[in-house]
Amino acid sequence: MSSMAGTQPDRRLLGVLLRLPLRALLAELNRGMRDAGFTDLRPAHSAVFMGLDSEGTKITDLAERASMTKQSMGALVRYLEEHGYVSTSPHPSDGRAKLVRLTKKGKATEQPARRNIQRIQDKWKRQLDDGEMQELLRLLRKLADTAAPGN
Repeated sequence: MSSMAGTQPDRRLLGVLLRLPLRALLAELNRGMRDAGFTDLRPAHSAVFMGLDSEGTKITDLAERASMTKQSMGALVRYLEEHGYVSTSPHPSDGRAKLVRLTKKGKATEQPARRNIQRIQDKWKRQLDDGEMQELLRLLRKLADTAAPGN
């Protein structure tokens, strides 16, 4: 639905304009992770990795951060636990909750993921005009700061 020769305005709404680049980023990140030897990871697993705190995170919090159901997040966590990326243990202060933490294998994904994200960011920077990537990042950071819970 792009503008045809500048005659029709682009009517895509914010959700689509944010979702399409995110999908492209996750797909490209997944290809890079597969190339780095993490062949059992899928784009959906990024919801777990992106939501984890260094000290561990409850499944309910991961689900909330990813805007998905607890059951869907639980399935992602189970898969990652079965494949050795995360471990779960009872939450120390909430006996009904599980705490999810990265394992050594899970932590080994961090550097390849950072390198892949930097590679993708560099690619996008080449696709944009001078300064546009910095402006995009500045605006996204501003939106992320104001979109945080409580704002």
